[in-house]
Amino acid sequence: MPKDTDPDGASEETPAAAQVHTVRSLFDSHPFQVAHRGSWDNWPEHTMTAYREAARAGAPALEVSVCSTADGTLICHHDIDTGRTTGQNLVISDTTWKDLSKLRVDARPWLGPQMPVEPIPRLQEVLDAYAGTHVIFLEDKQGTNTKALLDLMDTYPDSRRHIIWKQSAVAKQIWAVTERGYDSWGYFTEEQMSLLPESYERFTFLGINTLATDAEITAAVATGKPVICWEVHSRAERDRLIGLGVAGLMSANVPYLSVQTSPETADRFGDGLRAAGDLPWTVKQGWNVQPQLDADAGVLRLHAPVNSSYRMGSMGPVEQDVYSIEFEMRWPGQLPGIEGHAGLAFGQENDLPYRVLIPSEVGGYHLVFRPNGEMALLLRHSGEPNGLRLAVLETQPAKSGEWLSFKIDIAPDSLRFSRRDSSGWGGMAVERSYRGGYFSLTRNYAGEFPVEFRNVAIT
Repeated sequence: MPKDTDPDGASEETPAAAQVHTVRSLFDSHPFQVAHRGSWDNWPEHTMTAYREAARAGAPALEVSVCSTADGTLICHHDIDTGRTTGQNLVISDTTWKDLSKLRVDARPWLGPQMPVEPIPRLQEVLDAYAGTHVIFLEDKQGTNTKALLDLMDTYPDSRRHIIWKQSAVAKQIWAVTERGYDSWGYFTEEQMSLLPESYERFTFLGINTLATDAEITAAVATGKPVICWEVHSRAERDRLIGLGVAGLMSANVPYLSVQTSPETADRFGDGLRAAGDLPWTVKQGWNVQPQLDADAGVLRLHAPVNSSYRMGSMGPVEQDVYSIEFEMRWPGQLPGIEGHAGLAFGQENDLPYRVLIPSEVGGYHLVFRPNGEMALLLRHSGEPNGLRLAVLETQPAKSGEWLSFKIDIAPDSLRFSRRDSSGWGGMAVERSYRGGYFSLTRNYAGEFPVEFRNVAIT
């Protein structure tokens, strides 16, 4: 690194210049990542904190949704009202900036109780900070602010090298945008894919949802237009899209998707923040099904009254062929019925959701425990609802509020499992069909009977 010398002859290192990202330079990486809502699996969506941290995590581009207030202030917000993100349901177009500026984005139900609440930023703040160093994908969520947005975009030097207009494939603003000389990203929802052959040419880039079929994504890539898929949460989704030839990812999980493996060997529940890569089995239901974190107790609680699972991506994939997984589990209140059980699924080859009794795209093993004390190791293949019992042990029944301790030992040609909180029980199966390094915590029943986990570790 070059050094400067002061008048007294001492030298000090000169900080390296920050990298400047442009629309053209996006294609220096394959695939490139666009921080969707500022990477909302990690930080409160569409806040300055999210944009700042996503940029620090290496995202060359930021996706920014825009709405206009009653007095014409352009703000960064996905929904046209504030109910979901702030708890106070105000229609943005009917509310002044003065009143909206008092609200705070509260993502604690999604990201954990220790996540700070954040103010809603004005668009100008975001553009002042990043329009000269990053690529900004801007979308007019209300669909009524085309001229105001374009006029503001024009005030920034080299704005056409840094700002891309984002819109639905059926929105009409594209003509005004093209006339101003801006690149565009037109996204096609599942319902709009049939419109692709007749409308793709009007856009610079094409947006395809990750729920599209392989054939649909391949057809979009075949148009010759760079394809950017949204929204990407898992490494399995990322790898599938790379294989289909997409140019970029509209990523909700930038730090996790930027690496192949995760460094953690123990859970981070005590932080009170969801670790990058840890995700509930569904993001479509969002905040309603995110497990609860108790930072003081270092506990994760699967409380949603449905069959559910929680992917521990922050600790995966385990790359060793020989290792152990330890965890503690309890029912803090009433025990579920005899058919209810919970435990840990492992050996998964990727980080797609794994759910017991419901066909999943990924197979593996599953250690389950029933309140009556039955402990079973099962093998289950992808697409199958039920598993094959490899080994079953009868142990002491569970008691409400008491922690149960388990250990799974993975060897080259066998699996051992044990319960260690009382007399000690253990079993073994000579089986290693699945050697994947991802695992999930599971709750395999419905009803108002939460189950808790703590001290999850790889040894």
